[in-house]
Amino acid sequence: MFSENLKALRKQKGFSQEELATRLHVARQTISKWEKNLSVPDADTLIRLAEILEVSVSELLGEKIENENATSDVAEQLSRINEQLAIKNRRSRRIWKIISIILAVIVLVNIFIAIFFSIPNLSNSTQNDPPTVTDETIIVDE
Repeated sequence: MFSENLKALRKQKGFSQEELATRLHVARQTISKWEKNLSVPDADTLIRLAEILEVSVSELLGEKIENENATSDVAEQLSRINEQLAIKNRRSRRIWKIISIILAVIVLVNIFIAIFFSIPNLSNSTQNDPPTVTDETIIVDE
């Protein structure tokens, strides 16, 4: 909900991601991550963001907070969202590590197989047998 509200409010105010990032003193990619719901701002940044967009923090989050402890509620909600995103990111990294290890093992096995089959089998090869001496006599004319 936050990501959708942020994008809509930013466009409504006519800000580009770059302009909003400059006003917040963050990177443009940070705004992009917020809008894609890949991360969320901390409580202080969220308050500054609401001020820049001229909305309340609760409106930015898509909720109507009626109690006086709105800031602590917002901080608590952001903490939960950050925790969920951290878990999601850890799972993604773990999956990519497993995939990388599996691919590395497959590559190594293929290399070993290629080396094994490219080395001639010395015990069965007739090309590598030493020459045999026969009883034939070679006569050389002088």
